[in-house]
Amino acid sequence: MTDFAERIERATLAMKHHGVDALCVSIGSDLPYLTGYRAHVSERPTILVLDADGLATMVIAALEAPRVDNRPDVFTLAPWEETEDPIAIVNGLLNEADTVAVGSQMWSRFTLDLQARQTTRRWVDAEDLMAGLRIVKSPSEIELLRAAAATVDRIANEIDGMQFSGRTEADVSREIADRTMAAGHESIEFCIVASGPNGASPHHTASQRVIETGDAVVVDFGGYQDGYCSDTTRTFVVGSPPSGFESAYAVLKEAQESATAYVRPGVTTASVDAHAREIIDAAGYGERFFHRLGHGIGLDGHERPYLVEGDDTVVEAGMAFSIEPGIYTAGAWGMRIEDIVVATEDGAESLNTSNREYRTVS
Repeated sequence: MTDFAERIERATLAMKHHGVDALCVSIGSDLPYLTGYRAHVSERPTILVLDADGLATMVIAALEAPRVDNRPDVFTLAPWEETEDPIAIVNGLLNEADTVAVGSQMWSRFTLDLQARQTTRRWVDAEDLMAGLRIVKSPSEIELLRAAAATVDRIANEIDGMQFSGRTEADVSREIADRTMAAGHESIEFCIVASGPNGASPHHTASQRVIETGDAVVVDFGGYQDGYCSDTTRTFVVGSPPSGFESAYAVLKEAQESATAYVRPGVTTASVDAHAREIIDAAGYGERFFHRLGHGIGLDGHERPYLVEGDDTVVEAGMAFSIEPGIYTAGAWGMRIEDIVVATEDGAESLNTSNREYRTVS
């Protein structure tokens, strides 16, 4: 079981370090990180207030309160009725706080309303504070990420036996999503199936394009399992690969595997990105790799750290992030390989272990 009380204690210490008197988090993943409860996205605000003494109070609509797994040793519930003003309740809990950190995903309307109640108070973004707590995963979090990765790996290996040609991207995407849900995910956040020229668009939305023989198909999918995210990408070819594909894929695979081997505590995330990019640049494909190498993952599919030039986060054991180089040829094809890796004391562990070769499908 997650020790939420310990997380609240660490958050209180982080507040002091950041010069913050109170913390307010709402929708998004900071709230479940601290309390185990993911708020319903609604015009009725749910806001956790943590004061400088470590007292946590969850202000929540009374009709939502039954959804909460109450943890009195971690936080106190403050349910509000439909005719009450929840922002006034939050403002009262903030009391004499001069500086308040606000969760980056809290709706602006609630933040602005709070600001209007106390115009002398200083408001800051809680992103740095919360990211500092969440960026290094605990052993239990890593196990949850490993389990989610194992589920999508199983589906990735099953895709070899699926029919692609003659079906639309959307149809294939639905089948992959359904299989992933049946295998244990509670939700699917995305299922990219990008065939032929659509593969050159990294965030393509599966369309009504009919997949044809000779198409390369990028499949990138993931979702939530027990609250933690999965994310993997594998590339498939219907029949024989298109011109220039095989030589480019060999470079891509070398870059992905070499970048994973490069990961270790003490290097920066920007340097991991640069390492993969040097291999792709040297082979002449540099302009065709135009996105960052990766992103952190945990309670969110995309969170800190980011593997990109300018992000000089120093890798620590327990950080989890994707390594996903891609090569894209406009109007023709795309390719990408993505694994989630966890930094260890002396290197990195790939949580995704499915076949990284491009695979031929019918």
